[in-house]
Amino acid sequence: MKLKYTIKENDTYSNLKELIKAYFNISDRLLLKLKKNNKILINNTVANINSSLSTNDIIEILIDFEENNSNIVPTSMNLDIIYEDDSYIVINKPANMPVHPSMDHFTDSLSNGVKYYFDSIGLKKKIRPVNRLDRNTSGLVIFAKNEYIQECLARQMKNNELKNNEFYKEYIAICEGNFENKKGIINAPIARKEKSIIERCVNSAGDTAITEYEVLSYNEKYNYSVVKCILKTGRTHQIRVHMSYIHHPIIGDTLYGHSSELINRQALHSYRTSFIHPVAQKQVTYIAKLPLDFNHILLPAEGI
Repeated sequence: MKLKYTIKENDTYSNLKELIKAYFNISDRLLLKLKKNNKILINNTVANINSSLSTNDIIEILIDFEENNSNIVPTSMNLDIIYEDDSYIVINKPANMPVHPSMDHFTDSLSNGVKYYFDSIGLKKKIRPVNRLDRNTSGLVIFAKNEYIQECLARQMKNNELKNNEFYKEYIAICEGNFENKKGIINAPIARKEKSIIERCVNSAGDTAITEYEVLSYNEKYNYSVVKCILKTGRTHQIRVHMSYIHHPIIGDTLYGHSSELINRQALHSYRTSFIHPVAQKQVTYIAKLPLDFNHILLPAEGI
């Protein structure tokens, strides 16, 4: 991937380094790597980062390092790729699949499948998931294809927590019961539950956690509500904890609620995401259609 910028007459960058930091927002760590590998050019010539700039100078930054990704075993999978370009790949993750390899899922995580796919297209890059989903949560997962894109998207997610709303994340949850308030904002800090390495809870000593929700429909026969949840922060198990906290746990969530005859996992799906494309600098939106185990229990009128 190549980043490119042409110096304009009214630009006031004092030198190349200032342009790189201010315009491209490149981290010091990546800048050092680019510098050491002669990946910064002015008018097709390797340049010193302290070089002065002139109108119409063409700045190019080459993000084309080969990286060792042998720490992840490649596994052939039928990936549901929603979108792909030189910057990232967006995948609709099925339920019952972790994003990262672990001792129990050394070869069958989504990262294993992405590693196999990268190998098949000759992309020698580390596996960099930008966002994470629980094993039994389905939906959108984004993998950056290089360090720069990962930094850009991570920065947008952080800015979202600072209320700039740069990185939009919308989930569909099927929750127990009929909500008295059909819209609301849950602002309740989340911390790790004492003596547990997995479970989280609402705790005043925890990290700020904010979830906006809207009830889309209510099924009286089975006593569940279809709920749109928008994450304003990104805490572990945030939606699951918050829904349980307001006494409407997600159906099938045995950690924070109860098992369900309707579905054999927590009924939570990462449905829609929007952010600013780091290279094109325009807003992009991706949607992951609802999985079959959702559609089997939703009435036609409840389709999203």
